[in-house]
Amino acid sequence: MNPLPKICIALSCWFLASSMSFGENLSLSAVPDHPNGVYREGEPIHWQIKVSSKGEPVPSSLTYVIKKGGLTAIAQGKVALENGVGDLSASLPEAGNLLVELKSENGALKGAVGAVVAPEKLQVGAGCPADFDAFWKAKVDELEKIPANPVEVAAPSGSPAVTYAKITLDNIRGTHVQGQLARPAAGEKFPALLQVQWAGVYPLQKSWVTEKAGQGWLALNILAHDLPIDEPEQFYKDQTIGALKNYTSIGNEDRETSYFLRMFLGCRRAVEYLASRPDWDGKTLIVIGTSQGGIQSFVTAALFPKVTAVIVEVPAGCDPSAAAAGRAFGWPYWAASHSQKAM
Repeated sequence: MNPLPKICIALSCWFLASSMSFGENLSLSAVPDHPNGVYREGEPIHWQIKVSSKGEPVPSSLTYVIKKGGLTAIAQGKVALENGVGDLSASLPEAGNLLVELKSENGALKGAVGAVVAPEKLQVGAGCPADFDAFWKAKVDELEKIPANPVEVAAPSGSPAVTYAKITLDNIRGTHVQGQLARPAAGEKFPALLQVQWAGVYPLQKSWVTEKAGQGWLALNILAHDLPIDEPEQFYKDQTIGALKNYTSIGNEDRETSYFLRMFLGCRRAVEYLASRPDWDGKTLIVIGTSQGGIQSFVTAALFPKVTAVIVEVPAGCDPSAAAAGRAFGWPYWAASHSQKAM
């Protein structure tokens, strides 16, 4: 496939600093001395640990476990608290990350904080399969043989300055992309924005695109699932406990049947559709997403080189071969479910 275009990435790494509340009276915070939580090899790492209380006794210490790569425990013990405040230090001689798990003796307080060391030197656990490019070229070819057949159903936007419609596009193997589209009512051409969704099964909120359109964007927001976008809440609850229960593991025994194949190609279809519209300015095409939306954003840019920027928060699915490098792998835990073929 074509290499990724120039990408602007905004990453929010939640584990680098954390604050947790336990009931109304106790809270635990943990903050690294580098505001961005990034360090050099061998550099001392310091975290300030603080327990705040509204009338309840504050513990005199917390137990901790420090895990290299979020997986292998390299240190453990107790951090003393004076008036609820304590300090914890560690270091890592090579590129990687540290995860610190904290809890009180009685288990009433629990939390985690982390740090990243020389992230520019981190290596993948395993390389791409030999047929990686050929596989994705074949999938894009499969998609391109299917006309998009866009169907727009106009609906009130809530603002005279914005137009709004629900939209359906045809996807691979009889499936569909379902979403919502908004743009300024006045004007002819606009920068385009594709919004892809975090994990779960839920409806889309109209404001997610109308607010962007009010700021001058041609905005398309799509569901990760082939479902109507605005059914009653119970509809999505039924899907969550029914056909889409544990959807992240559906079809994971083979890359041809993985649930994410349709999802990823649906993203490609959606951004391709935006780029085909006469009201796109032909210059700016951005994809944004959080968590599951993060990995969808990266894949979309890789599969459609006209994407000019990607903006993501806490992207999921970015280290699927982590276990081979001695790191904990994250959501959607592909490595835990099956020894599937690498996608």
